[in-house]
Amino acid sequence: MLQIENAQIREHIMDGMFGLEKESLRVLEDGTFSHTRQPFEDTDFIVRDFCENQTEINTKVHSSAEAALQELQEHYGTIQKAVYALPVREYIWPFSNPPYIRNENDIPVAAFDGQEQFKTIYRDYLSDKYGRYRMTFSGIHVNFSFSEELLRHSFRIHGGDSFQDYKNKLYLKLAASLAVYGWILTAVTAASPLLDSSFVEKGVCGGDVFMGLASVRCSELGYWNDFAPVFDYQSIGAYADSIEQYVLQGLLKAPSELYYPIRLKPAGENNLESLKKNGVNHIELRMFDLNPLRAEGLEIKDVLFAQLLMIWLLCRPEEELSVKHQVHAVQNFKNAAHYDLKTVKIALPDGRICSVAQAAMNIIDEMKNFFAQIQTDAQEILDFQYRKFEDADNRYAWNIRKQFQDGFVRKGMDLAIKRQEECIGVHSGRKEERRGVI
Repeated sequence: MLQIENAQIREHIMDGMFGLEKESLRVLEDGTFSHTRQPFEDTDFIVRDFCENQTEINTKVHSSAEAALQELQEHYGTIQKAVYALPVREYIWPFSNPPYIRNENDIPVAAFDGQEQFKTIYRDYLSDKYGRYRMTFSGIHVNFSFSEELLRHSFRIHGGDSFQDYKNKLYLKLAASLAVYGWILTAVTAASPLLDSSFVEKGVCGGDVFMGLASVRCSELGYWNDFAPVFDYQSIGAYADSIEQYVLQGLLKAPSELYYPIRLKPAGENNLESLKKNGVNHIELRMFDLNPLRAEGLEIKDVLFAQLLMIWLLCRPEEELSVKHQVHAVQNFKNAAHYDLKTVKIALPDGRICSVAQAAMNIIDEMKNFFAQIQTDAQEILDFQYRKFEDADNRYAWNIRKQFQDGFVRKGMDLAIKRQEECIGVHSGRKEERRGVI
């Protein structure tokens, strides 16, 4: 759909807009959840997610991934300073999987008052349906849009009466293609192989649990509905209606309950009516784990790889996406969250079955050939991702398991304290063995 042979398209192919959302839990030094109200006012940039002790950072839209990550880090610093200054010092837990959970009361639903009380009511509904424990998973969402200049050049090449209709069609194709190939983003960003035993056995804290998963939140144990959604990608109205149908059938209470790794979003108010009326503004990728190996919680090369993947997909021929393919796509995402990707299989659109690792290397090889033809700086990023599948020791989850097993929460709190002190420029001088299991 993007005519890469056109000089103007090639000139602007790497132009795009980025926005980031990052969730994190506030915890105490003993590895338990904070029970204080959020120590800062809700703003456009720092809000609460499901529970009162889960912060969410929302950046502005930036013309580079680096600028979005810089703003993310600035808000992260604001949060760290606020929790450091509390009468009882708190910390930001650096992992997607939660620390000790003594019981459901450790996970207080975010309290909204007045006209926003409906947000608390909705969270209570989610709590009853999915359980509060699952709601403690945290991650990063990457929002991306291609530049208007690139899309207008492409629109002039394709022709048509409506630029917005063309944009809708382009993003629908992208969403459909990501349903087929987006599992590779789960595989390259998976960074949550360890759980505390209290997540799987109520009140039993201090035991490490490894379930053969590299990302628990993206696996079958994480954020998924109890059905495999099937979308109509023929038009933006049909796409929105296919989501609304699940609400009408009682499978979802609201469209926001649809837990799918890819979302098409309008500008302004985020609802289906706005999407149908105003069209697509950007795409949201929701499968990124918090990366505790990075102070920011996110490796910039992973964001840039996601951009390269989306460019490559839009320059490929359109593929059939049947109901069968969409059902397989959901399972592919879950399988890509496993730990050993050389033994776990996925189903490809052409009917082939192969390991996640082999399929990923095949995709990256194709991307290398593609980007070599248009002379971008993509090769370093593609090599970085390829090495994760060539040798699993290069994957985040494998490194995290080695570093944090035999005391996941205790070692995780050491890291949380270190990150806070690095962020605000202090050093406590306290010994690392200061915490024990509660």
